[in-house]
Amino acid sequence: MTMIELIKKAMFTGLGVASLTREKIEEIGRDFIEKGKLSQQEGEKLMDELLAKADESKQEIKKQIEERVDDILKKMNLVKVSEIEELKRQIKELQDAQAGAQGETQTEEEKKDV
Repeated sequence: MTMIELIKKAMFTGLGVASLTREKIEEIGRDFIEKGKLSQQEGEKLMDELLAKADESKQEIKKQIEERVDDILKKMNLVKVSEIEELKRQIKELQDAQAGAQGETQTEEEKKDV
């Protein structure tokens, strides 16, 4: 396991808390409904709102983790796979352009020889 994977794993461990929170929210909502403190409709609305907020928080945590990992990668002077793929694409474009230019040059030289 690479250092990057370890960092991500450590940070994503916190996301387990978000899933437990989701279960707890559903449990609390059901308890309120069963005890008659909220109607079925009110309980479902409360759970939906709280679950939406939990999902929103989860997305924010994920965004912060990704930003932090990117910062760490930059500080470690490592490149991402997407950056390598972009460089490969650019090299291929240059090679294709060079091959095309060489083909045109050969064609012009062939015309001169005739």
